[in-house]
Amino acid sequence: MKTLPCLPLLITSLLAAAIPAQGDAGAPIRLWPGKAPGDTQTLPAEQDTSKTSDGKVAGRSVIRLGNVSDPTITVFPAPADKATGASVVVCPGGGYHILALDLEGTEVCEWLNSIGVTGVLLKYRVPARPDREKHAAPLEDAQRAIRLVRSHAQEWHLDPKRIGVLGFSAGGHLAATTSTRFGQSTYPEVDAADKLSCRPDFSILIYPAYLTPEKADTTISPELTISQETPPTFLVMTEDDPVRVENVLSYTRALKQAKVPAEAHVYATGGHGYGLRPTEQPVTHWPTLVEGWMKSQGLLTK
Repeated sequence: MKTLPCLPLLITSLLAAAIPAQGDAGAPIRLWPGKAPGDTQTLPAEQDTSKTSDGKVAGRSVIRLGNVSDPTITVFPAPADKATGASVVVCPGGGYHILALDLEGTEVCEWLNSIGVTGVLLKYRVPARPDREKHAAPLEDAQRAIRLVRSHAQEWHLDPKRIGVLGFSAGGHLAATTSTRFGQSTYPEVDAADKLSCRPDFSILIYPAYLTPEKADTTISPELTISQETPPTFLVMTEDDPVRVENVLSYTRALKQAKVPAEAHVYATGGHGYGLRPTEQPVTHWPTLVEGWMKSQGLLTK
């Protein structure tokens, strides 16, 4: 009688088979073999919630994906002739209500590919579950995503010690929470991947939200437990961002106090939600600054 492989081995094999050749985005990979942890409600079908009345960014529309209950990662491998072995888990923003999937997701992964970095697009659960903290389910997804990338580093031609996280707006808060709450897993172990560290090796926060309590200017949110183990961090924001520039200023101050290497850039104007679509606003050229910072951190060496 032929025996079947155990479930963790079978899942590992399926994940490995789903990864495309370098330079092509693969099919989405489910984070969880069954129902995502802690989810009890049934959401409507996942869909783009954008309306014709919604504003455009740099003259182009934005995918606003809602009702995500089956979180996934999609791997965008760096082209073989540019690949450095570094990778970044990308967390789109959307107020923990929707995901700006192209503006702050697929387009970012494609840019990462251009500098030799593998992009891993995280489609985390939204909207926030009513019976949990806004970031609770997304943090489970982010921790699981980093562990999966690290567990498949050899197969995916990645350096397990150069796995970063990049987030925008609410996704910036998720990236910061992932970068400070890695000491304890937020969900029961699923398979062998969950024995690995979920600590990112570096963190990139672009116009992050929720890093300070509402109406507070000098403290950081209690869920952000910064320590000397918090990874090196790059931050960008503008003075006129309605989310409040204090998010970056206070977080950077806390990083400095903990002696965590950090680089922060604050621009006068530019608002919020520009992604990396270039406009006349200087802040939209932040990708050049990130590339320089990554080089200075030794993250782009082959």
